[in-house]
Amino acid sequence: MTLLKTSSESARPDRLTPALGLATLVLMLAGLYIGLSAPPDVNQGTLVRLLFIHVPAAWLSYLAYGGTGLCGLLYLVTRQRRFDRLSMSSAEMGLMFTVATIIVGMLWAKPTWGAYWVWEPRLTTTALSLVVYGGYLLVRGLIEEPERRARVSAVIGIVGTLYIPINYMAVEWWRGIHQTQTLKLLGGIGFAASPSYGVALLVMTLAFTVLYFYLLRLRGKIAALQEVREELEFESVSGEASVGTVARG
Repeated sequence: MTLLKTSSESARPDRLTPALGLATLVLMLAGLYIGLSAPPDVNQGTLVRLLFIHVPAAWLSYLAYGGTGLCGLLYLVTRQRRFDRLSMSSAEMGLMFTVATIIVGMLWAKPTWGAYWVWEPRLTTTALSLVVYGGYLLVRGLIEEPERRARVSAVIGIVGTLYIPINYMAVEWWRGIHQTQTLKLLGGIGFAASPSYGVALLVMTLAFTVLYFYLLRLRGKIAALQEVREELEFESVSGEASVGTVARG
């Protein structure tokens, strides 16, 4: 039943995914144009333009890790395998964009701090997220039974969402050299960057948000096809084992 359902879902015509891809491209080009057209910062010069990639990438990693926990919770409640696939897909994106956040941040840090990396609270907690979600994917690879794999992964994904508030508040809770939040959500919403950069950041953040849903759908479809293949291989092995048992009998 699961195999037939997954196959039918994959065969349905999909107009939303191409639309999300086109929207991502348009927003990304618009954001890059606005960002590159913005005047250099008084102190940082053109280096400030890295902000238009660094902040949205960090936001997408938060969104992806949150999606991992949410989809894991939905799986535990509904036992629908599609939520497990989406949870895994979201975790992969979280890792990918955390790495992107770190790389762009290092490019900014070297001329600003004089070092590519400093073990200060925000950077340390960011590095720990690679351990948490790398472990999430590692556990998935070690457990062969699909239902058990999905349950264990869901629990790790839900607990892992604690990373989001800890990382976000690290610059407030502990002394470090990392700048405070660009977008302050507590104690009244505030924007810590120059207003001239606000439009570029807004457009790029929106572009990365749409990109998340576009990649989530694409990766989810690939995961569904992989699940079909996995079940076919499992049925094939089970069938061969049954034939072998009958033959020996």
